[in-house]
Amino acid sequence: MQPLRTILATTDLSALARHAVARAALIAAETGARLSLQHVVNVGAFDALRHLLDAESAGLQQKLLDEVGDEVQVLAADIGRRFGVSPDVHVMVGSVQGEISSHADAIDAELLVLGARGAGFVRELLIGSTTERVLRKTRRSLLVVKQIAHETYRRVLLPVDFSPRSVEALHRAYTVAPQAELVLLHAFEVPFEGKLRYAGVDEGAISGLRIQAKRDATAKMNELVAAAGVDEGRVRRLVLHGEPTAQILAQEQEQDCDLIVIGKRGLGLFEELLLGSVTKHILAQSTADVLVIDRPRD
Repeated sequence: MQPLRTILATTDLSALARHAVARAALIAAETGARLSLQHVVNVGAFDALRHLLDAESAGLQQKLLDEVGDEVQVLAADIGRRFGVSPDVHVMVGSVQGEISSHADAIDAELLVLGARGAGFVRELLIGSTTERVLRKTRRSLLVVKQIAHETYRRVLLPVDFSPRSVEALHRAYTVAPQAELVLLHAFEVPFEGKLRYAGVDEGAISGLRIQAKRDATAKMNELVAAAGVDEGRVRRLVLHGEPTAQILAQEQEQDCDLIVIGKRGLGLFEELLLGSVTKHILAQSTADVLVIDRPRD
């Protein structure tokens, strides 16, 4: 397993974004990773201000940039005092998504950390617009922070579908939350269960299919843990019948998890369904932070 080397935390200086920076600092302190703190001044808003200002007032633009830079430096100093880390600070003017992506590439950040928007976000978008756009475009792991970072992650929920990405998710959970207990969850449904019942297949036969499906999934779960080469003493396995989103949200609460690690896409033909139906709904409805991973980058 590769250790976590570089974390990029992007802040718009809002309260939720400050929580995200604190979480990034806590992870950096726990893992020894380098932390880069970024603030992007939206070029559209800056150009609009430049249009309104006359030539004699152009110095106000630099003054505003200096004030923003001072705020970010104050935030960095506070993070240093609280968590004992010294983040690199970068203040940029440009397209927010573009600057995040280019800076992540420049420092080869393995983990991006952004805040989820709370008040006033559009339910259909599920998360803040910047975070949503970055999530769709990046191939890097992205941590969406919802909670105040009081302590390191204690218990991580990992929904798995036994694709190769499940091993990557397990490894990433270890690097981001090295001291946490890992709860692996596979939620399964018997294919065409409703249609079988409608066609007159008796409940005993359907129950038998469920038992076999659970047995098969349990064997695959054990193979996954063995293949990942992780400490089995820190892993709890759950194989449950039911719709994936409902089971993930239920087990988040029942197992008292403070982080969910989930793949950006699912397995095979269900990739787009899972991206649209499971991952998005978890981002919208969970109370825990959510770490979204994609397939390993080439």
